Amino acid sequence: MKMNKIGFVLSGLLLIVAIVSSMLFVVNERQFGVVYQLGQIQRVVTEPGLNFKMPPPFQNIIYLDKRLLTLETTDTEPMLTAERQRVVIDWFVRWRISDPSAYIRNVGLDERAGALLLNRVVRNAFQEEVNKRTVRELLSTRREELMADVQRQVLLAVRGAERPWGIDVVDVRITRIDFAETITRSVFQRMEAERLRVANELRATGFAEGEAIRADADRQREVILAEAFREAQRIKGEADAEAARSYNEAFGRDPAFAQFWRSLEAYRASFNSQNDIMIVDPSSEFFRGMRGSAPGTR
Repeated sequence: MKMNKIGFVLSGLLLIVAIVSSMLFVVNERQFGVVYQLGQIQRVVTEPGLNFKMPPPFQNIIYLDKRLLTLETTDTEPMLTAERQRVVIDWFVRWRISDPSAYIRNVGLDERAGALLLNRVVRNAFQEEVNKRTVRELLSTRREELMADVQRQVLLAVRGAERPWGIDVVDVRITRIDFAETITRSVFQRMEAERLRVANELRATGFAEGEAIRADADRQREVILAEAFREAQRIKGEADAEAARSYNEAFGRDPAFAQFWRSLEAYRASFNSQNDIMIVDPSSEFFRGMRGSAPGTR
């Protein structure tokens, strides 16, 4: 009996602890605590700390993030500009839950539900505003205006008078604007063809200029060689004339020596190689210099 009584007391204590723990909940500084009572929102806890509620199933608690959230585009479907050009826009939105009660009633029980709805609204707003602008305006002059107009449209949608979403859109930003992949590929192909055409023109122009330079260089070479040959021949002629004059002047003073010198030059030219064979009459005039005969004698 005593053991049964102790077991009963312990079971009672555990039940009491479980009930008390189910009545306590902690909300941190990053969250909203929403208390449900029989399927209806009973209260919203916005301040961090330890709070009390009735145990389930009378009251339940869910948490929503009160921090600034980021929604990035995941859709790569092109949008049409004012001139019917297909562009792809990457964007992100900074948003937060401002009214947990309205958010739960009109959006959902978690942040994912709000992100899904907000993504569709932002996408439609971008499509509408992009349709009003050209590609040049999107890339430069009216980009800031585009983001401001999209944010204004999104705020009008989420703050609707009938069913406000209970969220606040802090900022809308564009991270990238680019042509659709098919257009980008076509543009790259045209650019590649144009660069190839320019390169071929440059090669052809360079080849033609190279041929002209080589032809001019060959012409100048021929002219220089001709002039050099003419000058060499002139100098050689003058030298030969001067040499002949010197020979004539020297040989005129001593004809016998001159005849002897010519014979030596003839011998040198005739006996230049050891393999040469000559058949000459020893009594001919050719060997007069070797015989020591004076000029004019036999």
